[in-house]
Amino acid sequence: MEYVSTRGGVGAVDFEGALFSGYAPDGGLFMPQRIPSLDGDTLRRWSCLSYRELVKELCSLFITAELLPRSLLNDLVDRAFSRFRHKDVVHLSRLKDGLNVLELWHGVTYAFKDLSLSCTGQFLQYFLEKKQKHVSILVGTSGDTGSSAIESVRGQKNMDIFVLLPKGFCTQIQELQMTTVIEDNVHVFAAHGNSDEIDEPIKELFADVNFARKYNLMSLNSVNWSRIMVQIAHHFYAYFQCAPSLDTTPLPVVEIVVPTGGGGNITAGCIAQKMGLPIRLVAVVNSNDIIHRAIQHGDFSLSESVKATLASAMDIQEPYNMERILWLLSGSNSHLMKTLMEQFSVSKSLKLPEDLHRKLSETLRSCSASDEDIMRAMQRCWEENRYLLCPHSAVAAHYHYSQPDGACLHQKFSCFSFLFSTPRCCLAPASASKFQDALLRASLVPQLPPEITALTAMETRSTPLERGQDWAQALREWIKAAAQRW
Repeated sequence: MEYVSTRGGVGAVDFEGALFSGYAPDGGLFMPQRIPSLDGDTLRRWSCLSYRELVKELCSLFITAELLPRSLLNDLVDRAFSRFRHKDVVHLSRLKDGLNVLELWHGVTYAFKDLSLSCTGQFLQYFLEKKQKHVSILVGTSGDTGSSAIESVRGQKNMDIFVLLPKGFCTQIQELQMTTVIEDNVHVFAAHGNSDEIDEPIKELFADVNFARKYNLMSLNSVNWSRIMVQIAHHFYAYFQCAPSLDTTPLPVVEIVVPTGGGGNITAGCIAQKMGLPIRLVAVVNSNDIIHRAIQHGDFSLSESVKATLASAMDIQEPYNMERILWLLSGSNSHLMKTLMEQFSVSKSLKLPEDLHRKLSETLRSCSASDEDIMRAMQRCWEENRYLLCPHSAVAAHYHYSQPDGACLHQKFSCFSFLFSTPRCCLAPASASKFQDALLRASLVPQLPPEITALTAMETRSTPLERGQDWAQALREWIKAAAQRW
């Protein structure tokens, strides 16, 4: 199994090479050269597996045993999930009106990113110890990525992590989960800009090939293939939990609704679909709707500005993982991706080619939700189930509630009525406890676990990055200083 850049400008690398990279040197993103295909018998066999075992099976398809023996892979995955609060790691809540909510937030930071980053942290540690190597991890966060990334590597002697958060655009809890981690290898920067603006200095540093190579620069954002790989398991587990029976041929379809910001989770879904999982994917977004417009109209263009919404982690205008989806749908056409992405980089506006737009709209459905839609979904879910949704999960619930009869189709034959329904699973990326302000705006009462409450009394540490300051140069100096201490 080798990995190639979506833009075709660099040679293939193995999993270790992709793991220790951010963007590929040509500006693209790494993807498997070949997507494994699973038959119905394999899917039926896997249907009895736990989430933990599914992650092991899937990772073994993308990491060769020569690089990471299966017994060691199993140990690393078990270690990664050892700090999760739920015995099943993830949990499906079956609520009224056919609303199935897959809770992906039972990790340390109460966010779905704990799942992929805990595994990625273990993979990193394995290879770094093996090679006695130090890396500099550079992460931009719109909310949850930063804290999950920090927790996955905190205290590790051969890794320094540098996290940029957009000051004022994260919730207080999200920010505290980052700034209260006082470790020598953790460096948090509070940048006075939005999520897209903090990506610019990160891209600049990765584009400086000599600097990136000298300081072993890498990313734990979902540009990192390892995160996408683990997230494929979300879709398999959701499918097996919600499919009515696997005794039929063809296998039944399950609709999976994915709250979408940077596009990592929906990319993982597209790969699962390509592997043979019979799922129908829905990308749901907030008012920052570039993915929705791309699917509906082929319009992959920036709006005038990022809109601040209740679903703050999805306040993203440049969903970099769309490049992976478009590459997949184009038949791995690297030349086309290079042309399209370079055009988008310059003009921030792109009209997708007609054939590519058709494939995208056939692969994905989409929906956008306003803050009012989000609040109504949160309120309805509470009224009907006494169940609190975070605003990102509520974007998915809004789609579910907006479908007629819970996506049921009625067909009448003679005097009998048969009900054919497509089961639906909404992915829940975060716990409602992290979003007190959104709950209060929806006239709901937050329920805070003690770990969250304790954050407000803890010491904090961060470095401000002011507007007008050269953020890339400031990061260079910090990275150099950290590398000298190692």
